[in-house]
Formats: sequence, C-alpha cells, structure tokens
Amino acid sequence: MTMTDPDPGTDYAPDTAHRVAGLLGEFNRAGVLGVADVHTARAIGRIAHDDREQVQLAVALTVRALRAGSVCIDLHTVADAVFADTAADDADQQVDVSSLDWPEPRAWLDACSDSPMVAAAGEPDGKPLRLTDGLLYLERYWRQEETVRSQLQRRAAAVPPRVDTDRLRAGLARIFDSAGLAPGEPDLQRRAAAISVLRWVSVLAGGPGTGKTTTVAKLLALLQDQHDPGQGRPLRIALAAPTGKAAARLEEAVRAATAQLPAQDRQRIGDLTASTLHRLLGWVPQSRSRFVHHGRNHLPYDVVVVDEMSMVSLTLMARLTDALRPDARLVLVGDPDQLSSVEAGAVLADIAGAETAPDQELATALAEVLDEPPESGQPARPVVRLQHTWRFGGAIDQLARAIRASDPDRVMEILRSGDPALWFAEPIADPTVAGDAAIDATSLHQLRSEVVGSARQMRDSAEIGDVSGALAALDQHRLLCAHRRGPYGVSRWSREILRWLGDAIPGYATAGEWYPGRPLLITANDYELSLYNGDTGVVVQTPRGVRAAFARGGEPTMIAPVRLDAVQSVHAMTVHRAQGSQFRTVSFIVPPADSPLLTRELLYTAVTRATERVLVVGTEQAIRRATLRPANRASGLRTRL
Repeated sequence: MTMTDPDPGTDYAPDTAHRVAGLLGEFNRAGVLGVADVHTARAIGRIAHDDREQVQLAVALTVRALRAGSVCIDLHTVADAVFADTAADDADQQVDVSSLDWPEPRAWLDACSDSPMVAAAGEPDGKPLRLTDGLLYLERYWRQEETVRSQLQRRAAAVPPRVDTDRLRAGLARIFDSAGLAPGEPDLQRRAAAISVLRWVSVLAGGPGTGKTTTVAKLLALLQDQHDPGQGRPLRIALAAPTGKAAARLEEAVRAATAQLPAQDRQRIGDLTASTLHRLLGWVPQSRSRFVHHGRNHLPYDVVVVDEMSMVSLTLMARLTDALRPDARLVLVGDPDQLSSVEAGAVLADIAGAETAPDQELATALAEVLDEPPESGQPARPVVRLQHTWRFGGAIDQLARAIRASDPDRVMEILRSGDPALWFAEPIADPTVAGDAAIDATSLHQLRSEVVGSARQMRDSAEIGDVSGALAALDQHRLLCAHRRGPYGVSRWSREILRWLGDAIPGYATAGEWYPGRPLLITANDYELSLYNGDTGVVVQTPRGVRAAFARGGEPTMIAPVRLDAVQSVHAMTVHRAQGSQFRTVSFIVPPADSPLLTRELLYTAVTRATERVLVVGTEQAIRRATLRPANRASGLRTRL
C-alpha cells in the first residue's frame, strides 16, 4: 500500500466521510481523521475480515500519523500526539480531542494484538500492520526502519577499519590547528574527523556555520592518506544530499575547503562532484520507488558522505543503507535541530539522539591519535556535535542557541535587543483583514527594501547576461512562510511582493512569461535535466536568447525555458523548501500561535537560513509557543539502535 505525503506547508482540512458511523465517523467529523484515513482503514479491515471499530481506528490513526511525519503510533499516548498537530489557524476551531471517545489503551492494545491484520514482533511479513515494542506501524514503514536499524548496527558491530595510527596522528597534526578556538575549547572538528576514519559509520552534527563541510574535506584527505600507501587507486568517494540545491552547496563548500588544505592533501582529494541521493542510487525511469543500486547491486563507492541529513526520509535512508557495500564508510552530516524530512521519519535526530553505550575500543583509539586520556570527558561515540560557530556568530547565533534550548524569555530578549542583525516586528492589526497594513510603517519599509533591492539587482544583472551576479542576487534575500496558503502563506505574500515590485521597478515582469530576472522554483523532480523539487534559479538574457540559470557548485547550468515543466516564480517560499539553502537576509512570517506547523524546529530552521540578518514578523505569543513546542515524530529507531 503506497501512501503519498503532502507538502507540510499545505493547510490541511479533512473532509467528512459520509455515512460512516462509529469511532471512525466520530473522529472524522471532529477533524482528526481525513477521508483517506477512514477509507484506508475500512478497506484493510474488509480484506482482513476485522470490522472491530477500535482496531480500524488504530489503523486510521497510523495512516494519519504519516502526514505529521511519524512512522508509527503509540496507542498509550496517541491522544496527546494527535492533539499536538490538529490545531487550526483559528483558535476557535481547535480540535478538543479529549472529548472524543478514545478506547482504553490496554484493551485497545490487546485488540490490535489479536487482529488478523496486525503482525507481532518476530512474525513473518504478509500482514498490513506490525505491532512491536508497543508501537503500531504500517508494515512498509516497519520494514524500512528495520532495514536502517539492522544495517547501522551491523556496521557498528563489525571489525573496525584497518588504520595506520601513526599516519592518522601525523595527518591530524598537519591538517588541523586550533586557531580561533578559545583556550581549553576542544577541537571537535579534529575529533569528528578521527572518528570518521576509525569507524564505518559516523555522524557529524552541528548548526549552520559550525564547519561541517570544512571537516568533511579534511576527513576525506585523512582517508585518502590512509589509502595511499598500499593501494593502486584512490578511494572512490561519493558526495550526496537530498536536493539539487543542497548538493550544489555541498560541492561548492567542499571544493572551497579543499583549496585551503596543504598541497599534498588537495591533490589526494581532487575535484569531487556532488549529486542528489536519488541520482546517486540511480533513478529508474517510470518508477518512483525503484533504483539501480540496492542490496543485490551495491554502490561502487568506498566512502559515501550525505549532507543535510535532517531532510532525508526514513524511506530514502533505507534505500541508501541497503545499497551500501558492507565495507563502505558512511558519513552522515546535518543539523538534528532543523525541520525533518517532508516525508515520514526523523532519521538524523533519531541516530544522533540514540543513547548508545560508549565505545571503549574507540575511546582507546582516540586517546592514541588525539593524544588525550581516555577519561578526557568527551564520550566515545561515533556522533560528534560541533558547537563553535564560524559563520555568523553574534545575535543570530545567540538566537539560534536560545531557540534550541527552548528558552522563550531569552529568545524574546534577543529579538528585542536592537541588534542590527535582527529586526522584530509584531503585527499591529489582524493580517487576515489588514493585509500588509498589519505591519507598522517602519518595519514594512524594512521588508520592502530587502525585497525590492534584491529583485532590482537580480533584474539588472539578468538583463546584461551577468549570470553569476543574477544568481548571487537570488540569494540576497528570501521571504519565508510556514504555510503555502492563507494570510500567513506563500501565495498571499507572493502577490504582495509582485505588487511591491511592480510599483518600485518600472516595467517589472512585463516582458512575457520568461522575463529576465524572474526568480524560479522547481516544484517536481526532473531527472533528465538534473533539476529537483526545491531547486531555485533565475531567467537571464544570453546571446542565444533567455535561459534559466541554476547554480551547481561549479559552472551554472543553463537551460532553455521551453524544456522546463514543473516551475513557478519564487518571490516567497516555505521554510521546508528553504532547507539546504542560505541567504544573506531572511524575512520570516511567523504563523499564528495555534498553527499546526509552528514548532521549535520551524523557527530554528527559518532564522538559521540567514548569514547576516533576520527580519521576524509575528506575535510574541507565537514565538514563545514555537520555542516551547518540539516537533515530536514517533518512531522506534532511536530506542532500538
């Protein structure tokens, strides 16, 4: 059974399933279950000959959980989990799930355990659902989680890679220095690189600007240094990311970091390119789920580095781990505090947050190559979280740390500090009625200046064929929203921005559909053109006519507009689609406090897209609510690793 997950920026309003009685009808009319949830549960029940309404309710809630990013439900706590994501934009329409007729958890669990449609732990495949460790899954997602768990544990239990510790110690001393670190501050980049050499799987976590890709370049140099003495060929290395934009940024960042290495290490790494995970695995035409590489046809690479892991779904992670060679190193890079994948799962957060036992053998090896005692205080685990911020620092870094710490008082103190890197504007009227007049004149001027300034620079560069200038202007500013529609959504603000640009820039967008300076957003994967959902570009004038330019790490990709299919203008975008991107300035339209999409991860992801300046437009109530509300995605991966 295939489930399709909607864009999380979509405002979900389930329809009523007519003539459905009992618990399914009650939960559907209350707004908890959608029509598809109800019909799927009833269909599975008919096939399995189980018409018990409490069991069908559990099935419907399991299907529904996928839309909220969870891969399973816990019948003991599902009422609380459902309540957390059924709030509507209008507080008066908030669903009070406590008034619903929830089955008694113990009896409910027993009924599901006894159902012919539910397999228990240890049973073979063949039933549509699986109940294990008190969690109810659709069988497909349980299999995927089991694949990821078993592959990671198998690699963790394998004999560690053979390492020349003398070469590793010398390489660490040659490539790393502690310049810029405070006295006594541990060099976590150096530690992370050593762990990635010493283990088959490692996780390099950290916020924006903490040096993750710099560390990747250095650890690749160390791995090639290890490989050189007895091998006739260099290591085969793959760099990958979930989206084309993220892959382009990874490639560019690794090349820039490699250029700063000693000459001998630069030569070892060479010119690496990055691709999307789908391209790496080998997309099969006419199929959304099959790849060339899998468990019976492994990827040929010795080292696979995956950036922006927070965006990787459980499904894609299962495909990747299944396709890796048993003797390939896997390095997972990303920020666990960012929004998780659009699809179900929170793989990076689960792996980084798993409470695995310290690895004493790793501690001993680290003590030898890092010249530190085993009891240095740093846990010997294959997960390192970088803390030192090298990119923006200052107020943006302080704000990000306060959000991550769930400290709403500190968040508001920083937003109101008057620091030039931050601008906080509270609406002075209801945006649903007043439009942009809901923002005070000074703040509105700030927002319009950012929008118009970057658009004018983009148009001017595009008209003279300055591709690099146009692409640079594209990333000067981005307005981000949580929702796609409604008064706080992308559609409404895109119309507002077009009006501003029409008023401020004579002749803007009047030269037909493909006018120079038009900012573009790809909305569906196009494997033939190597363009992927979320990629952004700009229309530029060239001697051969207008072309759509997309940044790709090296030279921009130039495509004739007639070849583009799923594309639209991008004057504003959802925070989810902005993941993997960085902009000089970000303006974030905070949704109302009762928005189901308003979470700590959403707020953190939005403000950390900026490198220099953030404009936050929203109420204090909404910001405080977001800071205190984590996006809890149910899965069993974290506790089973």
